[in-house]
Amino acid sequence: MLVVALSWTVSQASAAPPPASVPASAPAPAAHTAAVVLTYDASGAAEFVDAVDKGAAVWNGSVENVRLKPAASGDRASIEILADDGWPRARTTSLGNGTIWMGRQAVDEGHDTVRIAAHELGHILGLPDMKPGPCSSLMSGASAGVECTNAQPDAGERAAVEDNFASAGASPAVYEPRLYQDRPVAA
Repeated sequence: MLVVALSWTVSQASAAPPPASVPASAPAPAAHTAAVVLTYDASGAAEFVDAVDKGAAVWNGSVENVRLKPAASGDRASIEILADDGWPRARTTSLGNGTIWMGRQAVDEGHDTVRIAAHELGHILGLPDMKPGPCSSLMSGASAGVECTNAQPDAGERAAVEDNFASAGASPAVYEPRLYQDRPVAA
């Protein structure tokens, strides 16, 4: 059993010298903007719940302007995540809102579930597909092949998401709802 003892001391305050004046030409301190928090509901994601949580953790470890968190029980989530037998896809309704389907067809063909989750969450965060593309690009999706397990966004993808959520609570000027279907590129 670990016991932690805290002690408090009270001391008499002494007058501190007034702060030095700041020259008018000095840059103002940068204001820290709170991250936009998006909640997701993976209760319909079946066997993919762990992959979804890991995909969200990828984004949380990669960007600062947005945070993905599981929705509290009974709360309406920004993102609904479901499992089905088709190809993975995401339907965005606005930046940070939409539905993701974790498709078993891609998994059955050998695609990595965490990469799928992080990729589909990338669509919800405002990123388009970048196909065909290399494995180093998360948004290259299935075009990188089944051997690709990279679930990390590249520098450009991270920067785009940071830009999309640079003003906490602000909506982008133009954002068209759309359906992203992640099917392999035909040869």
